[in-house]
Order: sequence, then structure tokens, then C-alpha cells
Amino acid sequence: MNHITNRLQFWAGMKVGVPVAVGYIPIAIAFGLLARAAGIPNSITILMSFLIYAGASQFIGVNLLVLGASYSEIILATFILNLRHFLMTTALSQKLEDQVSKTWRSLLAFGITDETFTVSALQNEKKMSKYFILGLNTIAFSSWNIGTWLGLFFALSIPDVVKASMGIALYAMFIGLLIPDMKKSRPVLVISCLAIVTNSLFSWLPIFADLSNGWSIILATIISATIGAYIYPEGEEEV
Repeated sequence: MNHITNRLQFWAGMKVGVPVAVGYIPIAIAFGLLARAAGIPNSITILMSFLIYAGASQFIGVNLLVLGASYSEIILATFILNLRHFLMTTALSQKLEDQVSKTWRSLLAFGITDETFTVSALQNEKKMSKYFILGLNTIAFSSWNIGTWLGLFFALSIPDVVKASMGIALYAMFIGLLIPDMKKSRPVLVISCLAIVTNSLFSWLPIFADLSNGWSIILATIISATIGAYIYPEGEEEV
């Protein structure tokens, strides 16, 4: 009976994850195209989606690789960008059914993204089955990796001129993601401008001439986020 219940919970998670999966595929295709255009080996691109499985971090990782950043810079930038996952997985663990092992928690934590966390958090049940979250994570993870493969496949038939222009698409994507939030929230606008100014100073001032592109991005992120947290403490956000 428990086996049947677990299977039903798994398929229920898969079902609610369909919209997430559909949304992931075009973004993952774009990632595959950009990675191919940037000259990243297919094996590395596939492993990034399979082992890292973090959309924004993968796009930034490709950008940093193109800029010639070191491995330590890429790892640190990814770590900073994904710090929010500590909060998301901690919050979600409170909704898990009792007596879930550490092995299961680790497996489920790996599959948590912004979207799967949102879907899980919006469930009405006070306690969720681990199989439900596993089903949700499975369909999202599968679609992201399938999309990456499709992007690499489509890249084979794209003209070289289009491939060469794909580099600007990375920046266009980030701008497209950022502008709506900048319109809605003054803190996002201020912090984004701080990051732009800080990174520009690192590029223009002679004293920072030896600072690599990777470290300039990392430091600009930390500095702007720290100033933003001081200016806009929790509960005092202006819109």
C-alpha cells in the first residue's frame, strides 16, 4: 500500500512540475547554443547541466570562461550567486514529512531551484512527501538537460555568423531579466546601478589594472549587495 502511495505522490509531483519543465526547455536550449558559440566543449556543457544544474550560474560560468577567469573565481562567483539555496532548502525541509534521512534531504536539495521551491512552497499540505518533491525535481531536472542537448544539436545547423552574434544574447538575457524587477523595486534599481558603477571603477582605475575580470565581477557583487543590505534593511524596502 505504501509503495502505491509513494508512486502516486511521485506522479503528482511530476504533474505539478510540467509548467516548470516547459519553461526550462527554451532557456536550456539558449544555454546550449551560447555555450557552443562560446567554444565550450560539448562534454563540459553537458556536465554543467547535469552536475551544476543552476541556470544563472551556468550562464555566468560560460561568461567567465570566455573572459578567461580562473576556476577559483568561477567557483566563488557561483557560490555567492547560489547562497539563497541555503535559505530555500532550509525552509522547505520544515515542510517535509517526518523521519526523512539525510541522504534523501541531500538528494532533494540538489534538485531545488527557484521555480521548484515556489511550487513546493505553494502546496497546501502541511507536510509533503519526499516522493512528491522528487517527482517535481525529476521532471524539472530532465527538461533542463534535454533542453541543453537540444541547444547543442541545433547549434550544428546554425550559420557561423549567427553563432558569432550569440555572445551578445547572454547580456541581452540578463538585461531582460533585470529590467522588470528594476521597474518594480527601487532597491533592485539602486543595487544594480551600484554593481555597474563598482565594476566600471575596477575597469577604469589604474590601481585595479591587475584585477581579473572574474574577481571584479565577484567583488562588485559583494560590495553592491552589502551596501544594498545596509541601505534597505529587511522590512524597509521602498517601491
